[in-house]
Amino acid sequence: MSARVSVAGVGMVPFATPSKSDTYDVLAEGAVAAALADADVDLAQVQQAYAGYVYGDSTSGQNALYRVGMTGIPVINVNNNCSTGSSALFLARQAVASGAADCVLAFGFEQMQRGALKSHWDDRPNAFGRFDDVLEKALGADLDVPMAARYFGGAGAAYARRYGTKPETFAAISVKARTHAANNPYAVFRDPVTIEEVLASPPIYGPLTRLQCCPPTCGAAAAVIVSDEFARKHGLRRDVAIRAQAMTTDTASSFDGDLMRLVGYDMSKAAAHQVYEAAGVSPEDIRVAELHDCFTANELITYEALGLTGEGTAEKFIADGDNTYGGRVVTNPSGGLLSKGHPLGATGLAQCAELVWQLRGQAEARQVDNVHLALQHNIGLGGAAVVTLYEKVS
Repeated sequence: MSARVSVAGVGMVPFATPSKSDTYDVLAEGAVAAALADADVDLAQVQQAYAGYVYGDSTSGQNALYRVGMTGIPVINVNNNCSTGSSALFLARQAVASGAADCVLAFGFEQMQRGALKSHWDDRPNAFGRFDDVLEKALGADLDVPMAARYFGGAGAAYARRYGTKPETFAAISVKARTHAANNPYAVFRDPVTIEEVLASPPIYGPLTRLQCCPPTCGAAAAVIVSDEFARKHGLRRDVAIRAQAMTTDTASSFDGDLMRLVGYDMSKAAAHQVYEAAGVSPEDIRVAELHDCFTANELITYEALGLTGEGTAEKFIADGDNTYGGRVVTNPSGGLLSKGHPLGATGLAQCAELVWQLRGQAEARQVDNVHLALQHNIGLGGAAVVTLYEKVS
């Protein structure tokens, strides 16, 4: 990157289930206002805005931002499935790093409907056509199982066959997520669960039970991204910077029949490698990470894709407690998608907010000790993976 880019402010609203949520524009207004206040920046100082959402009409970003103010700036709407929030962040960071702008707002929101994810367009080519072909060749057709659960449950089952992973290992990730979420006032599910309760919840697909699947969630989050020059000029905080960031999409390997690759293992691994190389760090330097745990299976697979543990060692990594407080790297201190919730367009920016709070020492009961680097991983099938490395600047 050509110039240092700082996260001057972050904000989010408590996530909620669809039956208890405000509308998307109200959610977004709250998150944007919180981020601007945190940054001590007025909307009039923002030069560009990137609005992320998956389900909604065109220009919903403008409609949401207009509740905060109408300043005439460019508002770009972003849709990259579950990696939408991080894609908006990627574009905001890129605009500032390139010198095209000095103060940019990235915000994401989602007003989700109850039930499993589904396509709303049946009169045109399906963006998942080639993915579905690979999945059905491997698993056969099963219209009774939600699409996303088949993808990630299938990948988890493939991993378990390869390495002999026990069902309890997957379930332990849900237990850990709830334990972390108990200390997060923004999280949807904060009550503890046991491994026995997770395994006894209704089976969904492969190793997945209901308590191992993220819920449909509504929410919003935002970040104010600034150049070093802008921050100095206006007396803004410069204590958290984006040290490196990478976005990758699918290559031919995603469709070679390996279900782990189909759900983004290679995309994630490539993005993480680019970030580590650009920053001059290794996975061993990471002490806290927010990663894309839409299902327990994906969190387990992602440990290895990001290099947090070696291939085939995720079960030991979990059993040794190396994925939580007191272990090697605290994964998803927020409770992650499993417990905090997963409003698709907001998730990447909620991850950003959590890690900024960790680096500032503002995470309260969730605080990880001695944090200087923080890693974020956000993935969307179809596909895109965004990996971001934040650093504490003294």
